[in-house]
Amino acid sequence: MSPIAIIMFLAIVGLTLVITWWASRRTSTATDFYTAGGGLKGWQNGLAISGDYLSAASFLGIAGSIALTGFDGFFFSLGYLVAYLVVLYIVAEPLRNLGKFTLADMITARFDKSKVRGTAALSSIVIVLFYMIAQLVGAGALIQLLLGIPYWSAVLLVGFMMTIYVLFGGMTATSWVQIIKACLLMLGTVIISFLVLAKFNFNILTMFSYMTTATDAGEAYLNPGLKYTNGIDTISMLVALVLGTAGLPHILMRFFTVKDAQTARSSVIWATWIVGIFYVLTIFLGFGAAAFVGKEAIVAANPAGNMAAPLLAQALGGDILFSFVCAVAFATILAVVAGLVLSGASALSHDIYGQIIKKGKVTEKEQVVAARVGSIIIAVISIVLALGAQTLNVAFLVSLAFCIAASANLPVIIYTIYWKRFNTNGAVTAMLTGLISALILVAVSPNVWNPEAGKAIFVGDPLIMLTNPAIISVPLGFLGGVIGTLLSKESDEAKYREVDVKAQTGISVQDVSH
Repeated sequence: MSPIAIIMFLAIVGLTLVITWWASRRTSTATDFYTAGGGLKGWQNGLAISGDYLSAASFLGIAGSIALTGFDGFFFSLGYLVAYLVVLYIVAEPLRNLGKFTLADMITARFDKSKVRGTAALSSIVIVLFYMIAQLVGAGALIQLLLGIPYWSAVLLVGFMMTIYVLFGGMTATSWVQIIKACLLMLGTVIISFLVLAKFNFNILTMFSYMTTATDAGEAYLNPGLKYTNGIDTISMLVALVLGTAGLPHILMRFFTVKDAQTARSSVIWATWIVGIFYVLTIFLGFGAAAFVGKEAIVAANPAGNMAAPLLAQALGGDILFSFVCAVAFATILAVVAGLVLSGASALSHDIYGQIIKKGKVTEKEQVVAARVGSIIIAVISIVLALGAQTLNVAFLVSLAFCIAASANLPVIIYTIYWKRFNTNGAVTAMLTGLISALILVAVSPNVWNPEAGKAIFVGDPLIMLTNPAIISVPLGFLGGVIGTLLSKESDEAKYREVDVKAQTGISVQDVSH
């Protein structure tokens, strides 16, 4: 174990704990805990969104996917980046104007029913758990490589750390850990990309030419079809990635940490630039790992390819750069899982406990206590699930979370904002249809069933050949909303007009009357 690695690792942990201690002194109310008091500036929230979004799946999973499968691995980068246009133009401003703490708050601005809130909370919790498993799997592999400790110990360590952040610092600590982590991650990615380009005399064409012979795949490495041989499967995965971001609870929650819709829009623009630059640079990470580390070494360190970026850093910059990249990747995971725990806890404590069980009759102190209990519950469930998912690629796991978000949450968000006839029955039907169809289709897919032992969770033939079923489940979610609405006679066009005005302007009827 390298002394440099230990020093950098401890420095990152120490910095995040100092931030948590500072934030804990500023976290006393439910608003402080959930949304940092709504006091973040546009650029701060933009960096924090980037920190939330540039997860272990982005840094570890995509670099590994490009290294092992070439162009097909870059599909993840394309999908994640284009997704921000959906968030910017359709979701960000109306969500900030209508919501308070969670996605359910936004939907119940129009449908004040406990069953709508409960269904939205259930969907959020399922998405959070899928995403959390991905982060913890990446963390386990990373810390196992960095510190030489067993996978299960690494998962428990990260789980303990993330719980500490959320319990004591809430959204303020989580936001600042994400801001610092986003800066460090961009710095590490730029350094590695610079070193990779230097190997090719800073000529991108030379790099692409070299990659045609650098791997066993030959010229096929630079063309689609190396991994995704089914065109429908590729489109389905991209549907999940492009539409899923707009339904992710931990991303949506970030729009409540700013004072108004204009700042929310500004923060998305900041995030789009940062995320866009990062995803372009993943080409250099993936190509560099394939060229200078090699497929055998990448797979030997982790079968799913999750250690490609740290191994590339070691190959190009020695132990110092390797230790820095591992420490940054660790900070990446800590920041994202803290945000995920917070969004899952908000669904449990604010939506289910505070609004459904207690019917909104809770004190500030009770809300904060409930949020901290919810954080512990979400963390424990995630850790237990992650212990059994070591061999799964984290980018794949996150794409499933995106699939559920696009299928269950996005249809309800769009219908709530833009469809006058939409009603309570339609909202519940849309969410349940999208959620259940996505889960069932994943359960019978090649990711779960494979004729060869060790290739999937179970041995057997899959019922569908789609690795990501979004192309089926997303239309089902939208269709469920239409059918559920038309089967119910309930309609409140006056409420829709009120919500429509508030979604676009931020002005409510109460504001005008006072």
